[in-house]
Amino acid sequence: MATARERYATRIDAETWAFIERSESFYPPEASGWSLAENRAAYDALCRAFDAGHPPGVTAKTFSIAGPGGPLLVRSYRRTEHDTAAVMLYLHGGGYMLGGLESHDAICAELCAATGFDLVSVDYRLAPEHRHPAAFEDAMAGLNWTAETFGRPVIVAGDSAGGNLAAAISHSTRRSRIRPVGQLLIYPDLGGDTSGGSYVQHAEAPMLTTRDIEALHDTRARGACAGDVTLAPLTDRDFYGLPPTVLIVAEVDPLASDGEAYCARLAAAGGKAHWVSEEGLVHGYLRARHTVARARHSFARIAEAAKVLGHGRWIWRESRAAS
Repeated sequence: MATARERYATRIDAETWAFIERSESFYPPEASGWSLAENRAAYDALCRAFDAGHPPGVTAKTFSIAGPGGPLLVRSYRRTEHDTAAVMLYLHGGGYMLGGLESHDAICAELCAATGFDLVSVDYRLAPEHRHPAAFEDAMAGLNWTAETFGRPVIVAGDSAGGNLAAAISHSTRRSRIRPVGQLLIYPDLGGDTSGGSYVQHAEAPMLTTRDIEALHDTRARGACAGDVTLAPLTDRDFYGLPPTVLIVAEVDPLASDGEAYCARLAAAGGKAHWVSEEGLVHGYLRARHTVARARHSFARIAEAAKVLGHGRWIWRESRAAS
């Protein structure tokens, strides 16, 4: 059987392979037998290794708000000269089991710096100690607090598992007084059909496999009801009334098909949707934004998309995908 390096020799460039290899070095062969605590420690160490710190002019404060499961930690970011058009609620990735305020601290600070928007990051509860809908409930609490506290339009954003939570918020609040004005979803897990599309084409992709996704789903929501939109937004039967959406996927990622399918359904319902497939990039590439040119350019597109959503300027006319 061909190795991942052989399968993707013409798609993934040398910079991205260096990122993949450095990331995988945090998970040696014996990692398959690690405890949850060991896996979380390795993930946190991986994130710290790519952490570039806060850009000049960005300050952050960490504090607790009232959450459905008790006090909920959040971190707010502000640029010295900030843009009051909107505020961004950011939900971190990590497969519903890993990560927190620290794992995505630099990403949030850099998004704040690049957009000028105040940004709020939520330390939602993790599985398996807290199964679905705990993370979703915390994300909703974060939305309500952010909207009430800042009194500005809210953009919901997130990567991977966080993209799932951001979309779930949008689906659940579209007829509510407090609802997002836009959603920015970065290689999100939206609950697509794992028997086809990129789930098969990139089943053994570097950084994330289809087996990984299925295992994470089982850990997050064992025994959950099929068709729960707060669990799998793609299963919604009605896409009408969702906010303008920018969805960015990695080309070499089992989750890539979710992005295309989601935007197609949203557009068919009369919504505004734009999706981009980032050529040659892999799941988790946000951490490579300072070492991989393709990731750096994608991060710039993400920041620009946030500004477009926050200012209500819909400028795209059609979706673009890598060939």
